[in-house]
Amino acid sequence: MNRTTLSLIAGATALAAVTGFATLKTPDAAADHTAGAAARLPVERTSLLCPQPSTSDIADTAYTSFTPVAEGAGDRGKAELQVATAESDGNTDGKKSGGKAAKPVVRPKEPGKPATGDTSGAQTPALVGIAEGKFAPGWTVQETTDVAVGTGRGLLGTNCTAPDTEFWFPGASTAEDRSDYVHLTNPDDSAAVVDIDLYGKDGKLKSSVADGITVQPHASEPILLSTLAGDPQTNLTVHVTVRSGRVGAAVQALDDKIGGDWLAASTDPAGTLVLPGIPKDATSVRLVAFTPGDTDADLKVRLASPTGLITPAGSETLHVKAGMTSAVDLGDVTRGEAGSLVLTPTESSVPVVAALRVVRGKGDKQETAFIPATAPVSARATAADNSAKGSTLAVTAPGEGAKIKVTASAGSEGGTAVTKTFTIKGGTTQNVEAPVPSGLKGTYALTVEPVSGGPVYASRMLASTQDGVPGFTVQTLPDDRGTVAVPEAEQDLSVLLKQ
Repeated sequence: MNRTTLSLIAGATALAAVTGFATLKTPDAAADHTAGAAARLPVERTSLLCPQPSTSDIADTAYTSFTPVAEGAGDRGKAELQVATAESDGNTDGKKSGGKAAKPVVRPKEPGKPATGDTSGAQTPALVGIAEGKFAPGWTVQETTDVAVGTGRGLLGTNCTAPDTEFWFPGASTAEDRSDYVHLTNPDDSAAVVDIDLYGKDGKLKSSVADGITVQPHASEPILLSTLAGDPQTNLTVHVTVRSGRVGAAVQALDDKIGGDWLAASTDPAGTLVLPGIPKDATSVRLVAFTPGDTDADLKVRLASPTGLITPAGSETLHVKAGMTSAVDLGDVTRGEAGSLVLTPTESSVPVVAALRVVRGKGDKQETAFIPATAPVSARATAADNSAKGSTLAVTAPGEGAKIKVTASAGSEGGTAVTKTFTIKGGTTQNVEAPVPSGLKGTYALTVEPVSGGPVYASRMLASTQDGVPGFTVQTLPDDRGTVAVPEAEQDLSVLLKQ
């Protein structure tokens, strides 16, 4: 096999890694593309991992799966969300003891319509999901858990994530009133080896047990962060790196007094970050930031409000020392209006990761959620598990204004999809009046697609008040990576042969 052929195979392999677990369809050789152009084709296989939802005996968890209808995705395929095999019975063949196949928690029937499943109690394990063919492009699974009382009580939610090899979690804690766990889930047939580094206000914390953690095949490991370090730290950044294999990772932050939620990974370190969708009635907002390099970062802190970009009084800038976690309390920064935080360099750009801890309510009726910095919606993003009431879609255009299309899918038990368009003014955040499917029964998905203008960032909040406690959870909406650019093989080969 010559070097040119090897290069083509390597290129296709690299593209297949874009969504963590994907295979790609070969372009039609008859397609009319310009020389050197790349066709965008639907991903044909996607993997998602859902962490163990709770250790509470009274936890109730709902799983909602949704795949948007994708042009060119074909008419075949399947998707399943299964118990991580090694957790259920120690086997690796997808069957329980005695040879009986494990029943999927969720098995969608068709794209464009949500599928649901549920579990309860403390013994619910992590789940591993595979979607193929028409179910793969843009596949989204939401895990939503309701815990009535106890540490971390409230509404907890997370998007099940694709496996990867590196994750950043600013906003974790080992304070005495917090019990934070990093959940590591391995979808593959071989063990993964993982390192976990913790960074506090004075730099990296010393630990003799955070390196070389083995996660067995098709298994999940919840690791209590306080067991990895010594003195309690109020604000921490967690860095998960995988030496071999790949994992899904998420941090579950549980507070004794003010509830808890999932802290999803921040987007990759960057000089400019957007943290969208702070609730308008937030009573406390804390910004936690970390720069992984050797250079300090100075950030301009601004709030994208419904009327434009404003600078929070007393928190105009944030200095982040290299290798150290910095935090600033912004109070009730939104003051009754929709808002998103926009971080930009004051001078030279230094890569940073960041997240917000957000509190709603007062006194003993408080609840917590987290908003990590996220990537923009370049083509499409989806939030599953919405209801006619209790869902808030926040969209921000930090630079140039933008026009977006929002589609409410059919309901899981009935209803017809509805689409609306919205214009987001530059420098603003809007809580858009998202559409609801006509004749809705069950739950539905919201899909956001940019139409024109500058970059947009989005998040969705679910809210449910119980006994006066304003339970809520926020999920950011990065692009779903449902398509991938694939060079036309015939054209690329001719280019390579000339080199």
